[in-house]
Amino acid sequence: MATISVLQSNPDALLGTPRAHALDRWIFVLMALWFIALALAGFIPDSLMKIEMVRMGIRPPFPLVLHMHAVLMGAFLLFLLSQTWLVATGRCELHRRLGPIGGLLAIALLIVGFVLAPTMYHQVRDGLSLAPPEAQGAVQALISQLENILFLQIQAGILFALFIAIGLSYRSRDPGFHKRMMMLAPAMVMGAAFARMPWLPHTIPESPVSILAYQWLALAPLFLWDVIRNRRVHRAYFVLLAAYVPFNLFAITAWGTPWWHSFAQRVMGVA
Repeated sequence: MATISVLQSNPDALLGTPRAHALDRWIFVLMALWFIALALAGFIPDSLMKIEMVRMGIRPPFPLVLHMHAVLMGAFLLFLLSQTWLVATGRCELHRRLGPIGGLLAIALLIVGFVLAPTMYHQVRDGLSLAPPEAQGAVQALISQLENILFLQIQAGILFALFIAIGLSYRSRDPGFHKRMMMLAPAMVMGAAFARMPWLPHTIPESPVSILAYQWLALAPLFLWDVIRNRRVHRAYFVLLAAYVPFNLFAITAWGTPWWHSFAQRVMGVA
């Protein structure tokens, strides 16, 4: 009990008090920039390649919902950067007033995301009937991969929404917990960016392990600095473990199994 009492009485070094290390105040800004860098590194080369494929007529044009998703994700990450910047520069009142915008962006992003997954799936599936015989196998393999990836998309949406909701509910009661949860949320959707980095080692399409591991890696800078400065593991990371690990284990177990493909097809309305 004495140890617990000491830990609870220790101040949170990452709250950016005047006595804090300079990086304590700016670590959340740097994390927001890190997420933006990951998104750009994954999506820009992939998008340029696909735009060229559309131009050459070897893939259909991007659906409108895909453009909406890209705009909303970019807006959310830029909003996250602006909010962390405001806190780091002492403009906390403006940060609080703008906070509801982040909630609205998150809701819009979730809605569009859950429309995007079936839209892309059906676009590929429709392409199967138009593909020449020699391309049928490759298209079918892509459909199977999309069915596997559906679980990661559902996981990302649920955890993103959960962590945003928890973070917003603690914005007044516990600023340190609030800050960390708002960083954990976007990390849950970084898997899509890592999946588009072919220069990284990957277990896809055989297994989701690499994507799950890279999402842990996305949070590593904040976690390591947090532990170094506070000399303990903040409770926000235990919330992450409790929510994320069961999803990870289920994804690894279900990946590629016939029952999961059957379930995914029912979700997509084709079975």
